[in-house]
Amino acid sequence: MDISNVIDEIHELNLTYLLLAQRLISEDRVAAKFRLKIDDEMADLLQELNARQLMKLSRVNQLLCHFGHDSAEQLRQLTHNPREQGLTQFHASLLMASQPAAATATER
Repeated sequence: MDISNVIDEIHELNLTYLLLAQRLISEDRVAAKFRLKIDDEMADLLQELNARQLMKLSRVNQLLCHFGHDSAEQLRQLTHNPREQGLTQFHASLLMASQPAAATATER
């Protein structure tokens, strides 16, 4: 794969992520902060970005979103879950919520 294609895909993903984050924040701020693992200050900043700022921010060559799991074991628990199908989504939500937003905010 050509590196310029990869960079273009990163830019596109970043923009999509930023637009989704803004939509989530405007629809349900509390749920958005939980799902995005961000604090009030980050939520305010993301919500205030205009189209030009969104485009500029999305054009960085690094992913703006981060993988929500700190360890391979957390991911393994999600992908190799022997629980009844009806509980799978609930179990995944519990595992993904295990890292508090405050801990994530201090890592940034």
